[in-house]
Amino acid sequence: MRARPLRFPLTRDSLRCWAYLVGGALLSLLVVVLLVVLAVLGLGLSVVGIGLPLLLAVALSGLPVGALERRLLRLVEPTPLPDPHRALPGAGRRARLRTRLRERATWRELAHTLLVGPPLTAAGLGLTALLVFSAALVVSPLVVWALAPETVMLLPGHAVQGPLHALPATAVGLAGLLLAGYAGALLSAVHVRLARLLLGPREEGLGRQVVELTRSRARLVDAFEAERRRIERDLHDGAQQQLVALSMTLGLAAHELRQRGGAAGGTPPGAGPVGDDPVLDLVDRARGEARQALEQLRGLVRGIHPQVLTDHGLAAAVTEVALRHPIPVEVDLDLPGRLPGPVESTAYFTVTEALTNAAKHSGAAAITVHGRIADGRLVLQVTDDGRGGADPAAGAGLQGLADRVAILRGRLMVTSPTGGPTRLRLEVPCSG
Repeated sequence: MRARPLRFPLTRDSLRCWAYLVGGALLSLLVVVLLVVLAVLGLGLSVVGIGLPLLLAVALSGLPVGALERRLLRLVEPTPLPDPHRALPGAGRRARLRTRLRERATWRELAHTLLVGPPLTAAGLGLTALLVFSAALVVSPLVVWALAPETVMLLPGHAVQGPLHALPATAVGLAGLLLAGYAGALLSAVHVRLARLLLGPREEGLGRQVVELTRSRARLVDAFEAERRRIERDLHDGAQQQLVALSMTLGLAAHELRQRGGAAGGTPPGAGPVGDDPVLDLVDRARGEARQALEQLRGLVRGIHPQVLTDHGLAAAVTEVALRHPIPVEVDLDLPGRLPGPVESTAYFTVTEALTNAAKHSGAAAITVHGRIADGRLVLQVTDDGRGGADPAAGAGLQGLADRVAILRGRLMVTSPTGGPTRLRLEVPCSG
């Protein structure tokens, strides 16, 4: 209407506004009559208990009316209005009834049906009458010409002498049509705003759901971190100690076999048997496999949650990883002290994932890890001089870390042009 103010009454938008007003007026009129009948019958029969279901139907009448209003709203609003009610798949009739009675959206829809609908219906019917009367004035010269020589009075007591004398009425009718077009659009806009306010989901409710969802995700991350540390502790104190004991037992068995072999062959104890002993070979091989399994288990424990991260912090843990990395890694972490546990853990696993990807895919000769605290945020950057062309979406590792960083209200960015270098940048608040 603002873009084409003079042509608006003749556009499709104006016709859609009038279709919305007329349809809403007829629907509201029918609903009001039906609710009045139900309310009167419910109050009259409530003394014998029969009217209570009718009063309950009046209370829940906003549900179907709200659904129809949201469908009717599509005439003037291209974006559909979402249903404010919670989905209840598989719920029984009583459970659905109890839930709907407890929802605020149910009572907002009832308020729209009883308080907003009737005034808007009256205004819509009044504008419709103005539209019809204005259209009749526009064609009044034709009416006068068709009914001649009969007397035609457009106003009581004022006869129109001929078609030419009806032309002023045509001008008034055109002005009325123009006014009705603008008034219909404004009334439709008011109706749409009220419908969005009362029949749609509230933003604060959505905000609370988002906050609760974020908190639940953070609780899941904390629970996962606690479970991971428990697994690390159990492996360190259980399976790892058993493998150490097994390796020591196999060492004692090998020593005992050597002692017996030496005594049988006439060699001094501890000098070893002369020739090959298959049993001793099997024990030595089992001891080597136990030692290898112990090393793998220690690597797994360090990967789950390194003890140095818990004891000494992020800088020490990253330095330890850099010393064991096949590619030379320069660590430049200037941190004022210990960071919150979730921040340290997320930053550590981000660095290890970046270093692992660089070793596997980049072909880099040097890697730099740089980290500082800026404006209360940890800014960490891992850069390698490899071939570049890395795709963060290709693997689930960085995507999972990005989701975890998002829970901490941070962000993870990867830039890797073809030819390099590849930079991974982590920014996460240190306020917890």
